[in-house]
Amino acid sequence: MSRTVQCRKYRQQLEGLERPPYPGPKGQAIFDTVSKKAWEEWQAHQTRLLNEKHLNAFEPKTRTYLAEQMEKFLNNEPFDIAEGYVPEKPE
Repeated sequence: MSRTVQCRKYRQQLEGLERPPYPGPKGQAIFDTVSKKAWEEWQAHQTRLLNEKHLNAFEPKTRTYLAEQMEKFLNNEPFDIAEGYVPEKPE
């Protein structure tokens, strides 16, 4: 049986993550309050931000920016979007 959490993004009981996504208190807080669905949506959104804004995930400034955007996304606050995102057309 899967574990459920009261998801802070969707404000309902949903399937939880299998393990904390980060070590330490931050990872535990996400594990305790974010659903698997919300986390997967954040991961996809984060990827779009990295790609469309041409960010380098190894730069401290980028990591800080993504952490801020993650909190906004998961707390239903206004967050940045990857403007101009257009999926590639198959040839």
